[in-house]
Amino acid sequence: MKTTIDVSDYLYRRAKSEAALRGRKLKDLVEEGLRMVLETPRDKPKRHSLVELMQPACGVVDSGIADLGSNREHFAGFGEDAVRYR
Repeated sequence: MKTTIDVSDYLYRRAKSEAALRGRKLKDLVEEGLRMVLETPRDKPKRHSLVELMQPACGVVDSGIADLGSNREHFAGFGEDAVRYR
């Protein structure tokens, strides 16, 4: 099947030169490249957990308090204005 594609002049010259060095036609080189791309399995992008995403930020802020979670005065009134859904 014939088709038309637009490529940069630089890419065209490199591909044409590579095909000549290999003693092949440009269309054969393009076809081989397409086969390689289409036959290579796609990697699924890894989804990072929130812990992994926040790891670089750990220890960046120094509150001066060793553990905010164990100090009750920092939780005084926490959640009192929260909206409750039923």
